[in-house]
Amino acid sequence: MNTPDNYRDYTNAEDGVRNFYRLNHRYQTLEFARSKREDYACLSQRRMGIWEACEFLDTLVDDSDPDTSVSQIEHCLQTAEAIRADGHPDWFILTGLVHDLGKILCLYGEPQWAVTGDTFPLGCAFQSSIVYPEYLDDNPDSREEEYQSQNGIYEENCGLNNVTLSWGHDEYLYLVTRDYLPEPAQYMIRYHSFYPGHSSNHYEHLFNNHDVAMLDWVRRFNQYDLYTKRDRTPEVATLKPYYQGLISRYFPNEVAW
Repeated sequence: MNTPDNYRDYTNAEDGVRNFYRLNHRYQTLEFARSKREDYACLSQRRMGIWEACEFLDTLVDDSDPDTSVSQIEHCLQTAEAIRADGHPDWFILTGLVHDLGKILCLYGEPQWAVTGDTFPLGCAFQSSIVYPEYLDDNPDSREEEYQSQNGIYEENCGLNNVTLSWGHDEYLYLVTRDYLPEPAQYMIRYHSFYPGHSSNHYEHLFNNHDVAMLDWVRRFNQYDLYTKRDRTPEVATLKPYYQGLISRYFPNEVAW
């Protein structure tokens, strides 16, 4: 079993994880991220309920994650159950359940490098806190002069809502769920993969005061996202009635995806 000391330790990561980030860092450009957000912001892929989305996702194993090989519904339930055990509000528990549902992008045919993995700002200088920063040399944005300064195309303290991050499941699920969950949950969903931002100080110059406050919620959430990954898997059928009831308090029977 992994421990807090060796989670997110990519030193001895398998070739599959390294190849994932090689592709991710090569193709995640500002133009790409903006175009994908525009494509998916209309939420026209399908209509389905939240638990249906959990079951839809259940066949996926995340190639970017060196810490677990369980299915996504099992990971989401592990996260939610740990949050529930610590007595957090029901919206926080629900966020644990849904936080990775944006990975259904893979089941629409998107490659995993465009869906999973850590996210990072585009349109400004890449920082060393990005995992495998050496692979970013292959990114065309690394040769765009306008993007090479600390702020790049952004104003100092412009706020994360005005910054384009690499495209992935976080931003997609934020678009799907933002009308239904409280703002701290929206930050948890939208930025839980933004490790260079909430686990280092390399991008603080882009934050406004509201981001600073809200990212504390993201850090609280991430201890559950990371450290609940265990070999023992939850009993999905046993937990299903509780979570279906919880979902119904916040979401309609069908949601636009």
